[in-house]
Amino acid sequence: MKISCLFYLVVFNFSLLSYSQTFPIHKITNVITIDGDLSDWKTPFIGPFVIHDSGLKATQETYVSLSWDNENLYLAYRSKDSKIIGSAKKNDSQIFNTDDLVEFFMDPDGDSQNYIEVGVNAFSSNYDMIIHCVSPSCGGWDTDISLDIVGMKTASKITSDGYNVEIKIPFSSLTSIKDADFTTPIIGTKWKGNLFRIDYGNETEYQAISPYNDSKFGFHQPDQFKTFEFIE
Repeated sequence: MKISCLFYLVVFNFSLLSYSQTFPIHKITNVITIDGDLSDWKTPFIGPFVIHDSGLKATQETYVSLSWDNENLYLAYRSKDSKIIGSAKKNDSQIFNTDDLVEFFMDPDGDSQNYIEVGVNAFSSNYDMIIHCVSPSCGGWDTDISLDIVGMKTASKITSDGYNVEIKIPFSSLTSIKDADFTTPIIGTKWKGNLFRIDYGNETEYQAISPYNDSKFGFHQPDQFKTFEFIE
């Protein structure tokens, strides 16, 4: 039975990434504790992530699951990592320059102008910011690290083969973000965005759940963001 379940999960993941540009955010009724332990996750994990600008296979695998309830958005990452780089740091430090971490970019109104960026390393340190782009392709941008997503919780846990990350984002904290045009989602709501991992291990790799056509502006290419849909 375990082998059969694993087989169908792999097939589901492969089909989703190969044929769909829309990623599901599953509605849940169970309680998720943000502690880095993924045993309470009942929604499927999708992946693996690929190299962000080519779609090639990454050296170390990354999977993610997204879910929501009436109050919060939840994300869980499972990252294989044989050499974890980083340390516990003060929140809002620029850990994206130094530490292994996972990230998500979300543009609720899909205008490619203002989107939220959140990153978490293997030691639960996080940052949140809003990016203001000067063009739809984001050829330049202003970074506002003063953004504070009130009530956001993050937790990481180092495992035998890498690390897990859990993130909880209260919808109520997003309504006050200037220029984001955020409204609390309902079933059928669609956001634009992408999910990433930076791996500074044996070989630096920049991974994404869905690759871009090129590396012109790194991860910051909102005109190539994918669709994430809130479903039952």
